[in-house]
Amino acid sequence: MRLKFLLLPALLIAMLTAVPAAHAAQVSFGVQIGSAPVCPYGYYDYSPYRCAPYGYYGPEWFSNGVFIGAGPWYHGRRDFYGHVDHRFDPRYGYHGPYPRHDEHFDNHRDFHDFHGNYLRDGHGHERSSGHSGHDRH
Repeated sequence: MRLKFLLLPALLIAMLTAVPAAHAAQVSFGVQIGSAPVCPYGYYDYSPYRCAPYGYYGPEWFSNGVFIGAGPWYHGRRDFYGHVDHRFDPRYGYHGPYPRHDEHFDNHRDFHDFHGNYLRDGHGHERSSGHSGHDRH
């Protein structure tokens, strides 16, 4: 009887070691978003990433006349919030002209007439530029 109790665990161990070990499956995927839109005064940070007109983005969104990016192409500081003007956003009723893709940034425009009314972070999060402290998405 004692032999049965020793034989059964030995047989079980032998069977488990004979079974090949399962390999962890490796899964990878990628999402291609393509190149950032080429626009003289930046592009909206939401699909379809249309070129924004002069006056939508404030001066802090540009470095030597080059737009720093928005949406999936934003690579600025994590804590960045820059001024935007909703009067130039079609989601808030803008129906004016848009720049052509072949236009270039006008270095003579110095943003002296810019009047931002919200702060955006480049990923679609915004907050009022006033003292209300309310954040919006």
